[in-house]
Amino acid sequence: MSDAAQPTAAEVRAAAEAVKTALDRHLAAVERRSGEDDPAVYEAFNQLAAAAETYDELLYDRYDEVTPFEIPSAEDTLPYTGPEEPNAVSVLIRRDYAVAEPQRLLAHAQRIEAADDEGPEASGTVHGALGLLFGEFEPDEIASRHKEFGLEEGDSTLWVTASDEPADPGEWLEAPFEQVDPQHVVCRFDVSAVFDDDTDDDIEDDAVPSLDEDEDLEPLDADR
Repeated sequence: MSDAAQPTAAEVRAAAEAVKTALDRHLAAVERRSGEDDPAVYEAFNQLAAAAETYDELLYDRYDEVTPFEIPSAEDTLPYTGPEEPNAVSVLIRRDYAVAEPQRLLAHAQRIEAADDEGPEASGTVHGALGLLFGEFEPDEIASRHKEFGLEEGDSTLWVTASDEPADPGEWLEAPFEQVDPQHVVCRFDVSAVFDDDTDDDIEDDAVPSLDEDEDLEPLDADR
């Protein structure tokens, strides 16, 4: 997009405020829901999705930045079959990284090890350095500082699943992700470079007229 066509900072700010308003409306609709298929909740969800997509596009066009959220369409998700009033939730997170700069990673691990006189000599290997890094910092901090640690972000996903009762202590530790029921997922947020490819394909499709002029174009993904 050329500089002349870029949205203004005020337009991006207005889109962000629209997302906040849509969030409030969605929460209010959920709090007042009259049943599982309340049309007010459905409408509020669609308004939130539209506002988020608009903000994501303007943010990218103006600042070359993206949001970490994807609101899946009904076609992308399984129907929810979990408890209507769950008594417990599980949050499952996966983040992939490539070790892009091993020397930078090893240097950080050596500093961590040097601060702990009794620590094992693990900083000389990449797998040992990773163990030190993730033992020293919270996962969210590593996610926000990954470049500093010589890592490159890959795909990531966060699932919130509902259940009737919390698990017993130690019940799932041996296989924490083995028994996840996708139909008990309340919401999920995915980030992947695959959305970049989808967006590029859609743009190319828009540029070349389709042989079937009645065929609807699919909306662009919010993620890039």
